[in-house]
Amino acid sequence: MVEVIKDNNGIVLCHIIRAQYSPSKTEFFTPDNYSQQLGIIKYPEGGNIKPHFHNKVAREVFYTQEVLVIRKGKVRVNLFNNQSLDFLTAVVLQTGDTILLASGGHGFEMLEDTEMLEIKQGPYNGVQNDKTHIG
Repeated sequence: MVEVIKDNNGIVLCHIIRAQYSPSKTEFFTPDNYSQQLGIIKYPEGGNIKPHFHNKVAREVFYTQEVLVIRKGKVRVNLFNNQSLDFLTAVVLQTGDTILLASGGHGFEMLEDTEMLEIKQGPYNGVQNDKTHIG
């Protein structure tokens, strides 16, 4: 299952790909204008990807978008409205689930011992420059 959670104005806060979701073919979940692209790529046995490298391309990134893969455990993700930063909803992620945090605010409560793999743009500019804490 794939879930998209939006705020009251229809702005996407996150994309959630549950561990058990397995599309029949390659599927990307994010629009082309996101600074992080998230998808599941499917290949048959014997398939291949030609050797390649990525060209140097200047990109302008205004907001950090994080991808978290829950490697172990269980975590409650609290999501906050994109504009007012009021609490909107919470989702529980478990081992194997993936979330792309696209906008708005978020916080985490570990419901079990948890290990998460985090992917985001860098370089990290420190708490004072990269984050504004809510409440």
